[in-house]
Amino acid sequence: MIVAVRVKPGSAKGPLVEEGADGELTVYVRERAVEGKATKAVAKLVAAHLGVAPSRVRLVSGAVSRIKRFEVDLS
Repeated sequence: MIVAVRVKPGSAKGPLVEEGADGELTVYVRERAVEGKATKAVAKLVAAHLGVAPSRVRLVSGAVSRIKRFEVDLS
């Protein structure tokens, strides 16, 4: 399953996951977008939101973008 995520790094609102009507997730994290810290935090939050282990969430595209796509193994 591919999940589209809009990332809001450095947010005082985070950690928080909001789901839009179109199924896209907006993830607020406190970590800054430095050295992949925000991406790692987002992967953990997406895993928790979907009820899977963090090892089952893999970044597919958007390593340096605010819009990321993650592959989630639900099996």
